[in-house]
Amino acid sequence: MNKTFLKEILVQKASGEMEPFSEQKLRRSLRKSGASKNLVEMIVVHIRRELKSGMKTSDIYRHAFSLLRKQELSVAGRYSLKQGIIDLGPSGHPFETLVGELFKAEGFSAKVGQIIKGLCVNHEVDVVAKKGSQRIMAECKFHNQFGLKSDVKVALYIKARFDDIKAAGQKLDEAWLVTNTKLTQDAIRYARCVGMKVLGWNYPVKEGLGARIDRAGLHPITCLTSLSRAQKRQLLDRGLVLCKDLIKRQDLLLVSGMTKIKIDTLKVEVNRLCRF
Repeated sequence: MNKTFLKEILVQKASGEMEPFSEQKLRRSLRKSGASKNLVEMIVVHIRRELKSGMKTSDIYRHAFSLLRKQELSVAGRYSLKQGIIDLGPSGHPFETLVGELFKAEGFSAKVGQIIKGLCVNHEVDVVAKKGSQRIMAECKFHNQFGLKSDVKVALYIKARFDDIKAAGQKLDEAWLVTNTKLTQDAIRYARCVGMKVLGWNYPVKEGLGARIDRAGLHPITCLTSLSRAQKRQLLDRGLVLCKDLIKRQDLLLVSGMTKIKIDTLKVEVNRLCRF
């Protein structure tokens, strides 16, 4: 299949929009996950053979993921990071836990689900992070499906809460909007105007949520390919969100019915995935 023909193939994004298939984008996502040059080439060749106009990007992802999984579990886990975050749902609490841990990895102390008194009402703040004299409130907008964006209404809501807390004399320096998907341009524009920080999956460029999670090695257990969906849900229900904590809680793995051999396999995947 030549490159000119590839450009004419339209694929359907999660939002329903159609866009030309980008082999470069596929290669980039595979390289970011740590796939070798030969593995990238092998997967690209497979995808080319399967490509049809109107194909969903989610189907392309699933095909690439299945090929990665057969070759290298840890690479497949990193490639599935965005899906792994989605799979933390439907509740947004595990995502809040992850964001709190991300602040800690970046040198802050952080607490999740804090009640703070405002001038008019009390507010439950998703994450309160501190570093020196700096104090941040972060609101986590979790979406459990692709294609959704956090819009300006979300930013306005967070700014209103921040202003009410500040009006009560509380020490807060910044408000953050953190989301696992995309932000609308109006949300970004408004945040810039009022001095609010926004963190989307790929925003800011090269410093988005996905890049920061990967850099900190804070992959959720939902990225692991050697756990079943039922095992992941059981561990999440017990409050275990991150791979790094899985190693320390062998008791929970035994309770979930895993054998010693299975646990050893899991440890190898975790160490490679999180680059410990």
